[in-house]
Amino acid sequence: MKKTDPRAIVPEGMQDLVRDWRMSPALVSGDHVFLTGFNGCPVDGPPSANPVAQMRVAFDTVTEVLAAGGLGWGDVVDMTSFHVGLRDHLEAFKAVRADYVQDPYPAWTAIEVAGFAIDGVCVELKIVARLPDGMA
Repeated sequence: MKKTDPRAIVPEGMQDLVRDWRMSPALVSGDHVFLTGFNGCPVDGPPSANPVAQMRVAFDTVTEVLAAGGLGWGDVVDMTSFHVGLRDHLEAFKAVRADYVQDPYPAWTAIEVAGFAIDGVCVELKIVARLPDGMA
């Protein structure tokens, strides 16, 4: 495989995303890994009514996808977070986020949205990571 050939990262248990949604949980392209947006809804059930619980689900899912590609939060270079009720839970989100991101901290943009495909979801994360030297 050439460095320029994209390749998917599909953790165990996420094959349905590929089959049903026709998307990769993550795609390696060149020196970067682009993750699908992961929200606060667990793969196997509905979202919690608790925003902090949803935030942890989203961050834990991203952690799982990164790990499947041999990566961690120290490899993340860019994060976009999408929120329903951003002002209501921004401080809580910052606190949860602090448990995951590492110095040097990734660039981050937080965006208020009207809603998501699944009712009750209040947060989604879009992540870009950089492959460590020698992994491309």
